Amino acid sequence: MYGAILGDIIGSPYEFDRGKKTKDFQFFDKGAEFTDDSVMTIAVAEALMKARADGVIEDEAATKDLIIDAMHKWGHRYPDAGYGGRFYYWLRDNSREPYNSFGNGSAMRVAAAGWLFDDLETTRKVARWTAEVTHNHPEGVKGAEATASAIFM
Repeated sequence: MYGAILGDIIGSPYEFDRGKKTKDFQFFDKGAEFTDDSVMTIAVAEALMKARADGVIEDEAATKDLIIDAMHKWGHRYPDAGYGGRFYYWLRDNSREPYNSFGNGSAMRVAAAGWLFDDLETTRKVARWTAEVTHNHPEGVKGAEATASAIFM
């Protein structure tokens, strides 16, 4: 969790930089700040911890509802964090329906699924659920599952 959020902050000044790739850069350079990826990482972590505490983590629909609720809560708390266009409209409209995204947002917010569970099967299943609330395109789901699996390992 720390790594995901620190990586987001440290990389934020370079997020859209298409210049020379280098390992020589300042960790907390001017303009380094959290982005939508940190906000949604926290939202997903909060929802999954609540699902475990409430004993509903095995219930897909209940867990997805908690994820959506947390995403809306945190997204409305930080509305200018840099969300992509489709996610921003999903958030603004308080939508509860996915929009078939195959972008990387589902992978960027999934760290808690790799951290919270004791086996790879559960990690991948819950990672899929965290993706499917918005990024229900197969590529969006694969990105979340792959990232959570790497964190678990």
